[in-house]
Formats: sequence, structure tokens, C-alpha cells
Amino acid sequence: MEQVEDFLKESKALHDLMVGRKKSDFRKITQFKDWAISDVFGHLYIFNLAAIKTLESSLTFDSFFKPIWQGLEAGQSFLEVQTPFLKNYDDLGVFEIWWKSCLDIHKAYSEVDPKRRVKWAGPEMSARSSITARQMETWAHGHEIFDCLGISRREEDYIENIVHMGVSTFGWTFVNRQLPVPGEAPYVSLILPSGKFVSYNEESNSSFVKGDAVDFCQVVTQTRNILDTSLKIKGEAARQWMNLAQCFAGRPEDPPRRGQRYKKL
Repeated sequence: MEQVEDFLKESKALHDLMVGRKKSDFRKITQFKDWAISDVFGHLYIFNLAAIKTLESSLTFDSFFKPIWQGLEAGQSFLEVQTPFLKNYDDLGVFEIWWKSCLDIHKAYSEVDPKRRVKWAGPEMSARSSITARQMETWAHGHEIFDCLGISRREEDYIENIVHMGVSTFGWTFVNRQLPVPGEAPYVSLILPSGKFVSYNEESNSSFVKGDAVDFCQVVTQTRNILDTSLKIKGEAARQWMNLAQCFAGRPEDPPRRGQRYKKL
């Protein structure tokens, strides 16, 4: 399926950014919860492994994820729960096993039925959604690395997968916070990096989100505050959504404050 190739392209862009860099670069602190760049790769590695385990069986996934979930429920941070998985690797080693996990996912998901249901930390989803989620998280966490190094990333139209995920999780944003879903989903009209227009939901002049697809993806993945983008929003449902948007599974997370996330110069 096309999404498998898109995941690998996204991962390779991040790999190419870091391969050959000094060890000290991997200890640079990002704007995401003060994680080092190496911490980001460790996080991506753990969840890549989880995405492979869930293809093996629900029981295999549960066995793998149980200590992670228990640690989080006990108040540990993501960095604390991933430490046991990474204790035998230095920073470059973490980067290497992350890249291997990307190749392993590519192989595993290339051979699976896209409609197959798989277990996850949040709601169960299709294999197609699972690999799209891996692309989304790689793209989102890649932001703090590009930002930290002060490098502009080259965006491609395959972020449309992330747009689709962002639109599809409109209701999830509110349900996850135990808030009422505010009526009909707003009309979404966006421009992909190539200039192609994409739109979702019923067209409306009173309830919409319009603008750049990259900006939209930044908001739904919480790599930018809505006020740090050029998106145009209208209507109460659109306003509420864009101020809370969360397209990823897990406990509710608040978007970054205005000006908190940016590319360093």
C-alpha cells in the first residue's frame, strides 16, 4: 500500500538529516519537553516496535506494551518507560536501531492486508491507519529535530496522509477529553506543498479551516500553536477544534503555547 512507502520516505528524510553527524548533535536539547535528539529517536523506535508487535498478535502487543502502560499509569514519563528498552545502546546505537526498525516496519506492512484490524494504545485501527500513524509521528517528532538544528525541511504531498488523519480525528479530540463533540465537523480546505488543493467535509462559509496543509498538520500533531500558523478559521466548532486538536492516541495533551515551538536560527 502507498502509505508504507510514504512512511519510509518520511523516515529516510529524518535519517538523512542525522546520518554522519557528530555524537554531540544527538545530545542537543529540543523544544519538545526538553528531550534530547537521541531521546526522540528512542521514542520513535519503541513505538515502531509496538507497530510490528501488533501485527504478530494482540497478545504479543499486550505483552510488549504492558510495562509501558503500567509505567505511565504510575506517573513515569515516556523517557522513563523507554529506558529499559534502550539501556544497552549509546546515542548512535539508538539512532541505528531506530533506522533498522523503520526498514523492518516497511517490510512487515508491505505484506499485510491494509484493512486488517490491529490493536493499539488507543482505539483499534486498520493496518493502513497504523502505518499512517507511524508516518504522522515520525513527521511530528521530526519537527523538533529540524527545529533544533535550524534546518528547513522539504515537505512533500505525502503529508496528505497526515491531513486525512487530522480530519478523521476531529471527534476523537473531544471524546478523549470527555468533552461534547461540537456539532458538524468544519469544512477543511488546504493546499498541499505541490499546490494541489484538497478538501474534506461539507463545504461551508460559516464553519471552516482553510490554508496551508503543512500548517494544518503542525496544529493537529501539536508541533505548532494555531496562532503561529497562517490558517484561517471560522465558526465555534473550528475554533474549539484547532485550539485542542490532537490526532494521536493516548491521554489528552495540550498544544504548545504561542511562540513555544519554532525553527532556531
